[in-house]
Amino acid sequence: MARFTVNAQRFDPYKSFKFRVREVGGDYVAGISKVSALKRTTEVVEHREGGDPSSVRRSPGQTKYEAVTLERGVTHDKHFEQWANKVWNFGSGLGAEVSLKDFRKDLIIEVYNEAGQLAIAYKLFRCWVSEFQSLPDLDASASAIAIQTLKLENEGWERDPEVTEPSEPSFTEPL
Repeated sequence: MARFTVNAQRFDPYKSFKFRVREVGGDYVAGISKVSALKRTTEVVEHREGGDPSSVRRSPGQTKYEAVTLERGVTHDKHFEQWANKVWNFGSGLGAEVSLKDFRKDLIIEVYNEAGQLAIAYKLFRCWVSEFQSLPDLDASASAIAIQTLKLENEGWERDPEVTEPSEPSFTEPL
């Protein structure tokens, strides 16, 4: 069976280095260089029937979605910090520390093929910032980029069914 339906000649899976993150109905989040894996775990509930003492039966229990981490280089863009401040804004005054109206956001992670065509997208639901790292450890002897980190709790994700496999272009050499 072919791994790809539209591009049956394609053998290699998609690469992980072409992606973008955007807010649903909003703009792309600038400069994201790394997104952690989307992972869900369903608990196993074990039980047995009273008349069958020799075996344990298993059935699915509660499903949990792991937090997703976004990383990007430190710039003057305050988007990460502003979103983190919606969850806890120190010194903003009693009753104003949390922006209950809009601290959760739905996100879309888009994966592109080598030709830059949208290939797969995932919708993440009701994300909010549980951890924000504004600056990494600073080291004067290192030649590295300063990275900001945003850890997002979420209430689930799903593959976007509207994004289908694109017909990949073929390039021919002129004769």
